[in-house]
Amino acid sequence: MLLEYLQAALDRAHYEIIEDEEPFYGEIPGITGVWASGRTLEECRRNLAAVLEDWLLFTIAQGQPIPEIGGVTIPVPQRVA
Repeated sequence: MLLEYLQAALDRAHYEIIEDEEPFYGEIPGITGVWASGRTLEECRRNLAAVLEDWLLFTIAQGQPIPEIGGVTIPVPQRVA
């Protein structure tokens, strides 16, 4: 379930080139605050996957709702202490 969610979210990622030392920027529409940058597109993709994974685990641990992505949902248990 978690891997399906991560893949569905990354499949929807949007990438662009910005003027920065790390010119590749990526974000996932519908998931606020999940973004990354990198010196190459592949580095940006790896960084975005790591940020998404951290966000997902933190959100689950806090008992917060997780938005549906591509028909994939994750039921959130009560807050983990």
